[in-house]
Amino acid sequence: MTTGIRKAAFQAPQPPPAKAITNNPAERLEAMYRRIWLASMRDLPFVNLALSVEAVGFRRWLAAASASRLERELELELELELDCDTSARSADSGEHSRDGMLGDWVGAVITPWFINLFILPGGGDLWSDRPSGERCHIVFPIGPLEFIADDDASAEVPAYQYCPLFAPPGQFGSQAAARAGAMAALNAMFATPVDQRSTSTAATAATAAPELLPPARRRFFRRVTGR
Repeated sequence: MTTGIRKAAFQAPQPPPAKAITNNPAERLEAMYRRIWLASMRDLPFVNLALSVEAVGFRRWLAAASASRLERELELELELELDCDTSARSADSGEHSRDGMLGDWVGAVITPWFINLFILPGGGDLWSDRPSGERCHIVFPIGPLEFIADDDASAEVPAYQYCPLFAPPGQFGSQAAARAGAMAALNAMFATPVDQRSTSTAATAATAAPELLPPARRRFFRRVTGR
């Protein structure tokens, strides 16, 4: 009887280091999923024909920017409590850290068969090269979210990581509603615990049961759905 650790029968190979994407990847993602839609998805029974392929909300983000933003907002809250003289907070997109390093790309993709969050390599500190199918937790202001790696050297976007939101997205009756749901998810993801902005105007019904989600992900979906 062996006492070694059991390993999966198949393990995807470690991909080569992903090249940083310098321009907004939205058009490349749309081209890739339109090709997949036409080639293999459009006749499947679970697709939502009210939706089309669209990449929305892509921006650069650094984990360091997320942490420093939270620190700044907590410091501001403390200063307000101490009745100190404070200046108004400036909008911080997270695009650059203090040393000016560009961040990785974060956004959402809508298709007739899913709506997912995406991370793509942009030279920042969120991205890490992982075999296809491997899961990892990435920390955003809302908390850690689980992403799944995918890799295809021949695709328009060779490497990306995604976080499923709605699959299939049958609850959306229009592209505008799906876009609002995707943007609500992004707004919730980047909202810090001390941020009071509401995402309820873009509320949609989450397909996952909130009680089955980890605490951070549960808070995330509650912000998206306005619950």
